[in-house]
Amino acid sequence: MFFADAYQHFFRPLTGKYREQVVECLRLLYERLYTAKADYGESLAREQILEIFSEALTRAPQLDSDDNNPDSEGRFRNLREQAVWVLNSLVEYGWLEKQVDSATLSASYPFSRRGRLFTQPLVEVNSTRVRTRHRNTRNTLNALEAFASRGEVHDLIDAWEYSERIVADFTDMIAELEERKRELVREVEAQLLVQQATDEFFSFMESRFQPDLAIRLSADSVEKHRDAIGRVIARIRRKDRERKAQWERRLRQLLPELAEEGRSLLWLMLDTIEDRMRRACEVKLPALRRALQGFTKRADIIIRQLSYLHSQSEGEFADLCQRLGEQPEKKELLERLGDQLGGFQLRLFDPGQTQLWQRSRRQPVNTRVEEEVPLAEENQRDILLQQLLDQAFNFNGSDLRNYLQAALGSGRRINSRDLPLKDARDLLAMSHALEAAAVNQDSAAALRVEFTGETAGNDYFEKFDEYTLELQESD
Repeated sequence: MFFADAYQHFFRPLTGKYREQVVECLRLLYERLYTAKADYGESLAREQILEIFSEALTRAPQLDSDDNNPDSEGRFRNLREQAVWVLNSLVEYGWLEKQVDSATLSASYPFSRRGRLFTQPLVEVNSTRVRTRHRNTRNTLNALEAFASRGEVHDLIDAWEYSERIVADFTDMIAELEERKRELVREVEAQLLVQQATDEFFSFMESRFQPDLAIRLSADSVEKHRDAIGRVIARIRRKDRERKAQWERRLRQLLPELAEEGRSLLWLMLDTIEDRMRRACEVKLPALRRALQGFTKRADIIIRQLSYLHSQSEGEFADLCQRLGEQPEKKELLERLGDQLGGFQLRLFDPGQTQLWQRSRRQPVNTRVEEEVPLAEENQRDILLQQLLDQAFNFNGSDLRNYLQAALGSGRRINSRDLPLKDARDLLAMSHALEAAAVNQDSAAALRVEFTGETAGNDYFEKFDEYTLELQESD
């Protein structure tokens, strides 16, 4: 059991109004014991730990208490008294251990094993140090090659563990991108600062994308090393039976909890590595690319929008909107403007985004006569399928007019829920039926589209707004 003996209330120090201060104490003590700041030649005494805790308490804020009694944890007259309370709490609930030297009777307070393991994630959450998590793919390949050449089963176990971290690293990176996107939106909504949003975006691209994500997507891409790992695994499978039986016995001795009757542990580990590589290539890597694309797209939209608002804050468009908002009959004006612009389409070029490019020199034409090489059957099939797909979803205004003429027949009025659906082309036409007014602007006939205020559904659309299309005039 996890919550046993001294660990029955292991997470008690991380609750209450002092939880952020306790976390900061654990982080600072961890840095002094296990990072580059540590002095491994001596152990920290009680006074040194209290000084570390006092420094941490001044950094971290005190949070509001969620308990009914806000003073349930007591009040402290100074930082030293609170540091003593934090030290006693961490020792009492199993984060730290009290060790007494029998010769000098001096006490030291190192981390317990569980305390060190649970403090490490707290340190890494806010760490700015670049972690080489992207090397797990190469570590898997190197460990497999070492196992194939030397036959040491510990290398296979290392490769098995490294392959597990590949998928976990992808999951962590996707979660970090989503969190970054939410933080960017939240901070922009709160402050609306163009410079800060831009600085945070480029800071992320410089500190996280270039040293880690770029390498993961290029030099250390799982797609790049997947074939190499597959070749090494195939070479291991082709080893003679005597060596594989020896490896199987050794693995069952080292990992008895994974051994099952009638199942090869060696084959299980090799199949697991292949399956993890396949999932990383086919599932996690595309998901990471989509998350990165979504993050950059969201940042681009926000920066463009804020830049536009900032540049137009004193422009004529803003003044016009302000004058319109001050009008008492603004609702009637907007409704009249909406009726006039209902079928109007306007597209303008942004002068700021338009550039004049210099005319490039025309490339020389290769006039050599080369022997024509016929296309392979597979390439011909791909070209034909692509043409059929392009034609299947090709839809223009002429097709829409023909569909509406056939739907109206001899009548002059039809409801959108009564539009015929005979094939896939009719389904596409029905989905574009509301464009009928804009399509018929320049033609001899004119259609009036009117919203009925109701909704309808059919076998293909669960719910859609109901409109009436009426033919106004015709030749």
